[in-house]
Amino acid sequence: MRPVDHEAPVYLYQLAVPGEDRYPSLALVNTRFTLSHGAVDLLDDTEAAHLWLVRHELLPDRVALNGRQSGRLLALREALRTLFEAYGDGRPPPAESLATVNSALAAAPSTPRLAWTADGPRRADEPDTGNPAAAALSLLAEDATDLLTGPEADQLTACAAQGCTRWFLRSHGARRWCTTKCGNRVRAARAYAAKRGRAGESGE
Repeated sequence: MRPVDHEAPVYLYQLAVPGEDRYPSLALVNTRFTLSHGAVDLLDDTEAAHLWLVRHELLPDRVALNGRQSGRLLALREALRTLFEAYGDGRPPPAESLATVNSALAAAPSTPRLAWTADGPRRADEPDTGNPAAAALSLLAEDATDLLTGPEADQLTACAAQGCTRWFLRSHGARRWCTTKCGNRVRAARAYAAKRGRAGESGE
């Protein structure tokens, strides 16, 4: 994995939201978000997309990523976001978004293998590595499929903080914020609004 660049913008290393450590597809959707100074896109060019894939151990550092492959990663990200939103709203997603995910799945289909480790034999599904970039997208699409169809799907939640566009896996039913930072920001805004309301009532 590429060493951390300590001169990189701090938002590259912001704390992951719950679920990103287990589902790289969730981390992919969250690469586009908003900070106080404006919108941030961690995949804003081919080099950044390559770095993200390498950091998430989806692509070897030595393998180059071209503009077309980077574009497909962006298209997959937007398709997954649309699927997450559709799932959260309880409605079918657009056919185009579903087709984008299924296309990524088909680009490097996994082949079942028998692996033998210290714990004994187990089944391992290995993606076609002839095209590493396609394999990376296929793994992300498969990961999202596992998330949306698995036991944790009902925990998939959009952060309720105004202006936050990130998704996370809710650890308990009452949780509404992706991070404590978002929760604190909402509570501070409520307190400020309440204070202004009391000041208005008193004629200050």
